[in-house]
This record gives sequence, C-alpha cells and structure tokens, in this order.
Amino acid sequence: MTIMPLMFRSIVRLLTSLVSQPAASVTTILYYSGLLPRNLNLERLVRTEFLDRENYMFHFLINMMRCFW
Repeated sequence: MTIMPLMFRSIVRLLTSLVSQPAASVTTILYYSGLLPRNLNLERLVRTEFLDRENYMFHFLINMMRCFW
C-alpha cells in the first residue's frame, strides 16, 4: 500500500472535521499540543475521536505545534 491513499484519507478527515465542527477541532489541536490550559470547561470541547490512529494529519498538526510553540 502506498502512502498517498493514507494521506489523502487523512486530509479528507481533517478537512471534514474542521468544516463540520470547527471549534471542537481547533480546541482539540490546541489542547493536545499544550497551548491551552488543562481546564474542565475546555475539556468539554475536546473530542478524543479525532485522535484515532489513522488520522495522521491531525497528529502531524499537533506535533508541529508542540515543536514550534
């Protein structure tokens, strides 16, 4: 299996989550990258279903934000 179908599927999943649930997607990315404080009110917006193993672009964004901020 080549990497292109995996990345395409991951990009589509990232874009659909950003379009359908923008606040939850951005909050989840910022929360797991360490840019948001650990707060119970913010944890309501965090969606752990975005962090499954095959969502490579979501993990990539989180890791890039951890490195640069």
